[in-house]
Amino acid sequence: MPFDLTTELLARQQTGLYRRRKTVDSPQGPDMVVNGRLMLAFCSNDYLGLANHQQVVARFRQAADDYGLGGGASHLVVGHSRAHHQLEEALAEFTGRDRVLLFANGYMANLGVISALMGRQDALFQDRLNHASLLDAGQLSGVRSQRYQHRDVDNLRTRLNKNDSWRKLIVTDGVFSMDGDIAPVTALAELASQHQGWLMVDDAHGFGCLGNNGGGVAELYGLDQQQLPVLMGTLGKAFGTYGAFVAGSEALIETLTQFARTYIYTTALPPAVAAATLTSLEILQHQGWRRVHLQELIHYFRTGCEQLGLPLLSSSTPIQPLLVGCANRSVQISQKLYDQGIMVTPIRPPTVPKGTARLRITFSAAHQRHHVDRLLDTLAMPSVAALITDEHRERV
Repeated sequence: MPFDLTTELLARQQTGLYRRRKTVDSPQGPDMVVNGRLMLAFCSNDYLGLANHQQVVARFRQAADDYGLGGGASHLVVGHSRAHHQLEEALAEFTGRDRVLLFANGYMANLGVISALMGRQDALFQDRLNHASLLDAGQLSGVRSQRYQHRDVDNLRTRLNKNDSWRKLIVTDGVFSMDGDIAPVTALAELASQHQGWLMVDDAHGFGCLGNNGGGVAELYGLDQQQLPVLMGTLGKAFGTYGAFVAGSEALIETLTQFARTYIYTTALPPAVAAATLTSLEILQHQGWRRVHLQELIHYFRTGCEQLGLPLLSSSTPIQPLLVGCANRSVQISQKLYDQGIMVTPIRPPTVPKGTARLRITFSAAHQRHHVDRLLDTLAMPSVAALITDEHRERV
C-alpha cells in the first residue's frame, strides 16, 4: 500500500524513537503538574524563570484589556500594534542594532531570512549540528548548501576557499540546542569578512543567558552589527513569552519586511504577548542575579556529575546533555527518573546523530540547589546509574 503509515509508526516504536506528548496542568517552573502528577522538571527552556513571573503575567493581562487577544492581521495590514513597535525598538537598543523585526516564532524567522536573502546561485554554509529550522530553510530556499563539520573553522575555510559564489552566508546556532556548546562566532565572523560574506547567528538559547547583560553570544564576544549582520533570537526561552526577532541594519530589516514571506503572509503575534515581552526584557536587564544563580547551579551540577562519573558533554550553558548513546536506553533512563517524580526528556535521532541519544537536562534560574541535589541523588540510584555507566563503558 502506498500509505502504509501503521508499519512506519511501529518501526519507530521498536527502535526507541517514538515520541509521546505529556499534558501539563500548571505554569512552567521547577514543580509542574504533568499527566496529573506533580513532577520536578528539568526539561524547560524557561532559562531565567520568567514564564510565570508575576510582573510579566500582569503586563499581559493589562495589555489584553488594552488590545484584545488576537493580532487580527499581518503586520503589513493592520496587525502592527504600538506594543509590537515598542518591543522592536527596545530590542534594537538592547542588541545594539539599527532595527529589529518581530516574527511569529524562530522557525518562521529562519525560513524568512534565508529565503529572502539567498537565491539558487548563492552559497549557504551551515554547521552540521544547526537547528532543524535552519537546515529546512536552506533546503526550501533552493540555495546551494554545504554543511561544515561541527564548530570546525578549518573545515569551513576549506569549503569557502573552493567556492566562487557572489553571495555567501555562514549560518550557525549561537548555543547548540542539543549539545549546549557555543559556536566559535569570532572566528566565523573573521572568515565571513575575508570572503566578502555575511554571518548569521541563531542565538535562541544564548539570549538572556550569556553576556554581562544577557545579550547572548554577540555581547559575550563583542560582535557588532558589521561583524554579525544577521542576529536572530527567540522570545519563548529566556524571555519566557513567545515569538522571535531578527536584528540588523536598516537595509536588512527593510529587505525582510519587503521579501520575507513568513513575515508578510502571517498574522502578527498577539499584542499582549509583545507587551509582556517588553516587561521580560526589563527584568532580564535589571536582574542580573538570575544569570549568576543559573551559572552557580550549572557548576554545582557538573561538579556532582563528575564525582558520580556521569558522562556529560562539555557545556557551560543551561543545556547539560548526559550522553547515553542508545535510543532505547535513553528512554528507559528517562522513565526511571519519571517514576521518581523527575522530568528529563530523552533526545534521540533524528534530532541528534545516530548513536548519540542523550538526556537533555536544562536548568532555570527558578531552580534551587535542593532541586539539583534531588536530581543528582536520583541519577546516583543503582538502577539508574547502571543504565548510564554500562552504556558508557560499552561505547568506550
